[in-house]
Amino acid sequence: MKMKCSFCGNEIQAGTGKIYVKKEGSTTFLCSKKCEKNLLKLRRNPRKTRWTKHHRDFKESEKKAVKQ
Repeated sequence: MKMKCSFCGNEIQAGTGKIYVKKEGSTTFLCSKKCEKNLLKLRRNPRKTRWTKHHRDFKESEKKAVKQ
């Protein structure tokens, strides 16, 4: 089963990463300590963090919307 990191959007290899479960029962998959710290401790938005795949996808969709 292939999982993607909830913060950066990269694929997580089998047997690596962490699963963070919130009190309400929702799960978050994290590939590295870097993603864990940015999401949980620093509470950063993945769309505004430049090195994430979510940011690149968000910027690409903005460019398409401006062109139309």
